[in-house]
Amino acid sequence: MKRLVSALILLTIFLATLVPTAAQSGASCKVGLEAPAFGFWNWSLHSTVRVYILIADFQSDEVPYLLAPVHNWNSVSEATGSGVKLLYAGSTSSPLLCENCLTIMRGHVFDKTGRHATELRAYSARQDQVITYASIVIDPALTNPKALAYAVAHELGHNFGLLDCFNCKEKSTVMNQFKFLNGSNDMAGPTACDIAQVKAAYKELARRVRPSPQTEDAGEEPIDDDTPIVVPRP
Repeated sequence: MKRLVSALILLTIFLATLVPTAAQSGASCKVGLEAPAFGFWNWSLHSTVRVYILIADFQSDEVPYLLAPVHNWNSVSEATGSGVKLLYAGSTSSPLLCENCLTIMRGHVFDKTGRHATELRAYSARQDQVITYASIVIDPALTNPKALAYAVAHELGHNFGLLDCFNCKEKSTVMNQFKFLNGSNDMAGPTACDIAQVKAAYKELARRVRPSPQTEDAGEEPIDDDTPIVVPRP
């Protein structure tokens, strides 16, 4: 209980000093330049997603940096049209495979591609792009607290259908990459361009649901996208 209270106090202080970047207007968001493409995983419309932290993987003073992007994405739920609510449900001792559950944990990612320090592991019981449960996996090499916040914000973007955009203008989207491991760009939430693209993603989701993303690109993503796609088996 003391650990949780301390984490919540630190989170309040952190949120008071950090404002999500939202410099671009939706009208100027050109895909591949200021905005990412969409067509990836999505939580279902108007769902409540319970967020858990694998407590053995993180120090108590890291928890506020993990929760700040959850708060920031939550705050734009109405603006994105997703209606998705991210509810922090506490700590867990193992990844949770329950419906609409998201676990934030650590695992070895960086040495797989040399480019990513995080990945999204998603599973769909319906074998489509709508997530049943998922985990955000952060490599142990990622230790800078602000880099942790950016990493979670980035992976949450994947949870809302966004793809990587490594060639996008700096700070125009949370979906571009770290310049170097443990670098900080002070981005812990979506930009205006991200919000616009998530809105478009959920409009499309309402019209049609794609099959589950596969391990090879289907030709719809920008050429610089190499989002790690890990689909765990139930």
